[in-house]
Amino acid sequence: MDNCIEQVYATILDRRDHPSENSYTRYLFDQGIDKILKKVGEECAETIIAAKNGNNAETIGEIADLTYHLLVLMAQQGITPGDISALLNERHNKSGNLKTFKTTDKNT
Repeated sequence: MDNCIEQVYATILDRRDHPSENSYTRYLFDQGIDKILKKVGEECAETIIAAKNGNNAETIGEIADLTYHLLVLMAQQGITPGDISALLNERHNKSGNLKTFKTTDKNT
């Protein structure tokens, strides 16, 4: 996985393990899973809207925000970037991954 992702994840773990008064990351951990999931949902929605509006700069910013909040969620759940990378590599090396979609999924 990208070295930057690993570095951000390491910083998130450090903030989780070494509380700092002004740390937003620590605030998220202190608030718990509901707050973390709320932020993931908000950032996901904002990413969708930015992409729909065709604003690449805004979309990039929202994807970065979503990625950060997903990394916080991963740290809270004990999931590492390496776990995600391993699964993506496994899927990437597979062929014939087309899944059968329900009739309602054909238009989305």
